[in-house]
Amino acid sequence: MTYTLKDQACIVGVGETAFTRGVNKSEFSLILEASMNAITDAGLKPHDIDGILPPPMPTSTAERFAANLGIEDLRYSSTIHMGGASAVTALQSAALAVAFGVAKNVLVPFGWKGYSGARVRSIGSEDDNSMGNALASLMTTVNEYYLPFGASVPVQWYAWLATRHKELYHIPDEATGAVAIASRKHAQLNDKAYMRGRSLTMDDYLNSRWIAKPFRLLDCCLETDGACAVVVSSAERAKDCQHTPVYISGIAEGHPYPADDIPARPDPFVIGLHFATPKALQMADVSLKDLNFIEIYDCFTYVVLLQLEALGFCQRGEIADFVKGGRLELGGELPINTHGGLHSEAHVAGLNHVVEATRQLRHQCGARQVPNAQLGLVTGWGDFGDGSLAILRR
Repeated sequence: MTYTLKDQACIVGVGETAFTRGVNKSEFSLILEASMNAITDAGLKPHDIDGILPPPMPTSTAERFAANLGIEDLRYSSTIHMGGASAVTALQSAALAVAFGVAKNVLVPFGWKGYSGARVRSIGSEDDNSMGNALASLMTTVNEYYLPFGASVPVQWYAWLATRHKELYHIPDEATGAVAIASRKHAQLNDKAYMRGRSLTMDDYLNSRWIAKPFRLLDCCLETDGACAVVVSSAERAKDCQHTPVYISGIAEGHPYPADDIPARPDPFVIGLHFATPKALQMADVSLKDLNFIEIYDCFTYVVLLQLEALGFCQRGEIADFVKGGRLELGGELPINTHGGLHSEAHVAGLNHVVEATRQLRHQCGARQVPNAQLGLVTGWGDFGDGSLAILRR
C-alpha cells in the first residue's frame, strides 16, 4: 500500500504583520505577532500548538517560540534550510507531522527586517543579519569561486541563468515586464501591499536603471520588514476550525544537480521544480489546466519565467508568448501573484504567497478575488534553484 499525503492536512490559520520599512521592533517580535495572528485566525490558543517549524535563523529556535508563546507541550520541531523554498517545503514537513499524529497543530512562521536589518548590501543590527549571511557561510562554492570574482549577491548569480536563457531563446524585455506589471496591478487591490498607490507602466519598467544585466531595478523584489505565519492541522481537526479549511492536496520539493554551483550544471535550466512538479501533480491528481491561480516565488522576474517553464505551462523558450496579452493578470487565463508578490506586496520569503493562496481559496480577497477559486498552486525558489510547490484546494 502506498501512503499519500493528499488532503491529509489543512491550513487552518494565517496571519501577518504590517509590511513596512524601518519598523521599530526586533525580528522575533514581528514573527511572534504574525504567529499570534495566525493562531487566533485558526480559532486556537497558543497552548494548542504542539509543533513549530521555525525559520532558518539562529535566534528563532523552537524553544524560544515555546517560551514566548507559553507552549508547554512541544512535540515536534524542525527547520528547513532551502532559502526561498523553505516556506513551502515547511508545509510538507508540517503536513507529515499532523498526518502521522506526531503533532496536532503545527505553526510555520517567518519574518525578517529585510529593509532595516538583513539587507544584502549592508550589515544589519541585533540578530537581523542572520539570513543574509547564512548562504555565504554554508556554501563553499560561493566563498571560494564566486566571491573572489565579485559575484557576491543573488542578483548577480541569477543573472547568469537569465542571460543565457534570454540569449538562447531571444526573450524580449517585455516578457519580464509583464510579470512586474501584473504584480503591481494586483498590489493596487491589496490594502497590505507596500507598493499600493504606486502604478507601473511598461515604459516605467523599461526605463528603470540597471542593477546587473539583464536585471533592472524593477526586476528585483522589495526589501521590507514584516512577518507571516500559518497553522497546519489534520484534515479531521480542520473541520472544527472557524474558517473553510484549505487542503494540502499535493506537495513536493526538488533540487538541481549540482545544487551548489550554477555554471557546473550540464543543463542550467533543469531546476528543482522539474523534479518536484510531477510528484505534486500526481499526488493531487490534477493537471495544470485545472488551476485557478498561481503564486510564484518572485525574487526576480526572470526567475518567474524559468519556473513557469519548469512547471510545464509552456515548452522551453516559449515563455515570451505565454505571458503576453494579460494572461498573468486578474481576469486573464492564469492570474499570478494576486497579492502583488515579493515585487509589490512584501518580501517575506514566500510565506506571504501561502497566506494569499489560503485567503483566495477561502474567498476572502475582496476586489482581487479570483472568482470561485477552488485550486491554486504556490512555489518556492531557494539558493541556486532548489524548488518546492504546494497544490492547495478549497
